[in-house]
Amino acid sequence: MAGARESIRNSSPMGFHALTLAIFFGASAAPTPLYRIYQETFALSPILITVIFAVYAFALLAALLIAGSISDHLGRRPVIFGALVLEIIAMALFCLASGPQWLIAARIVQGLATGIAGASLGAALVDIDRAKGQIVNSLAPLSGMAIGAIGTSALIQYGPEPLHLVYALLLAAFAVQAFALWLMRETGGMRPGILNALKPAVFIPPQVRKPLSLVTPINIANWTLGGFYLSLVPSLVASTTGSRAPLTGGAVVAALMLSGAIAVFLRRSRRPKANLVFGVASQTAGIATVVGGVHLASVPLLLVGTLLTGAGFGTNFLGSIGTIMPLARPEERAGLLSAFYVQSYLAFSLPAILAGFLVKSIGYGLTTDIYATAIVLVSLAGLMALRAAKQTATA
Repeated sequence: MAGARESIRNSSPMGFHALTLAIFFGASAAPTPLYRIYQETFALSPILITVIFAVYAFALLAALLIAGSISDHLGRRPVIFGALVLEIIAMALFCLASGPQWLIAARIVQGLATGIAGASLGAALVDIDRAKGQIVNSLAPLSGMAIGAIGTSALIQYGPEPLHLVYALLLAAFAVQAFALWLMRETGGMRPGILNALKPAVFIPPQVRKPLSLVTPINIANWTLGGFYLSLVPSLVASTTGSRAPLTGGAVVAALMLSGAIAVFLRRSRRPKANLVFGVASQTAGIATVVGGVHLASVPLLLVGTLLTGAGFGTNFLGSIGTIMPLARPEERAGLLSAFYVQSYLAFSLPAILAGFLVKSIGYGLTTDIYATAIVLVSLAGLMALRAAKQTATA
């Protein structure tokens, strides 16, 4: 038995950390198919649903800014373990939820756990293999969210206790991971300076300011799209198509993340500008198809449009990161990445709350039209600005 434990400890923890990261993000998408059921069970308004969604993003952002680099000082395993404990608490809160205040508390704790886990697991993966780790860091969250959305939907539709089963299973999975973590070898080290590491570090190097400003419209449109899908799309599908099967809404959300992950993998070696051009084009075509599916009450059209949109979503993220990160010096990357995520998660959360207000006032169909138009116009404006800047530079 001791020999088996030692063998596990000496093996590469790449697979374990990749799976743990994917499950964290899978759990983050688990509430999405349940929002419509929460809305009906607890008599919640669309505004409150989007607030429950948005507090997760705010908590995650706070965790990234305040605790994003603590694993550099305390070691990877203790910080990952702390994130797992927080996530277990969040799953328990979901299981006990009897009203919106429980859901808000669960999402805040889950956001903190996911932010800490994302930073520490991401760093551990790069410790093990820099090239593979960067790819896994892009693929695991999107793949995990796709599986989380479709898996939760299947459990709701076919399993007992729809409001509790998925969280009980996830709680058990995180408990097993918390135990197994200590069988893995430590990939990082310890160094002093923990108090300075807790100070939020947001910094945009001078040489990155213009490129960041140029990709900002595309990045904001991209994350606004992601927030809309993860907060309101299952309710939108049920409202506009009449299909109340949880698997239908979950499949649409999963399609966005799955096609995004595939696009990231297939286009990982392309130039950032080419990725942004492809991403905006694919996203524009996909959004137009989604709008058609909403007005024609066609689930197949919604799925096809979401696959196109998701390919654009993943590629735009890849292109945005690829545009700015290579321009930063090694000591500037953490601050720049923090600034990028501040922008991204604000776009992920704040417009979703606005969407909740719009849905309550004008309904899902017209809200979708407004959001689709805004996302397309902003992303196209960003692409035109990039082209104009290139022409100016070569003139």
